[in-house]
Amino acid sequence: MLLSVHDLHAGYGRAEVLSGLNLELPAGQVVTVIGPNGAGKSTTLNALMGLLPFRGRVMFDGVDLADSTLEERVMLGLALVPEKRELFGTMPVEDNLILGGWRARKLRMADWRAQIDHVYELFPRLKERRAQLAGTLSGGERQMLAVGRALMSRPKLLMLDEPSLGLAPLVVKEVFQIIDRLRAQGVSILLVEQNARAALEVADYAYVLETGEIGLHGPARELAGDPRVIETYLGASRVASSSAATRQESPL
Repeated sequence: MLLSVHDLHAGYGRAEVLSGLNLELPAGQVVTVIGPNGAGKSTTLNALMGLLPFRGRVMFDGVDLADSTLEERVMLGLALVPEKRELFGTMPVEDNLILGGWRARKLRMADWRAQIDHVYELFPRLKERRAQLAGTLSGGERQMLAVGRALMSRPKLLMLDEPSLGLAPLVVKEVFQIIDRLRAQGVSILLVEQNARAALEVADYAYVLETGEIGLHGPARELAGDPRVIETYLGASRVASSSAATRQESPL
């Protein structure tokens, strides 16, 4: 198991947001955590990345992260694309990518610069804008750059915090196509997402987080058909369309 989280507690000051979270992520899979605002999705990623203190047991690639610093977690192969992307807006696109290769350079990975070509292959628009300041990019382009910068470290686990937030529907579709392509390439991904429909379509396994605890979990396709998930996260229209399809297919 690449990532194993047991009885995770984390929060802000005295306010506990996560109260005993458990989840697992096998290597090479996309695991998603869905849920409403305030459920603790971003808190989960921040705790795993070392941005928040936590109680509980977190094992990553055989290493206990309890006493690991943020830098140590990066070196182990964790990479987080935060909700706000946190780009260097006054620097060109390519310089942002080069900074993302810090782990690869420190580990003296051979041909680490070749990873830039890989990122440009995934995101051709970034190559077109490689000399453009990051702060002048569109919202979708900034998200692509944030993901590309994280990939520059050649992470063992890529964590994505609300990658569809604030993006136009066509751009959201493109972002999730990239996630699917990364999975096909063997990249392990922990996806935190409020767009439950898109997340469940691209994920292998899913957890539903409700007020700091896991309410449901299972294979993503099974959860996508669970009446509780449909009603709460996918909308009543999904139920109506499914019923209509059943009536049309019935020989009676």
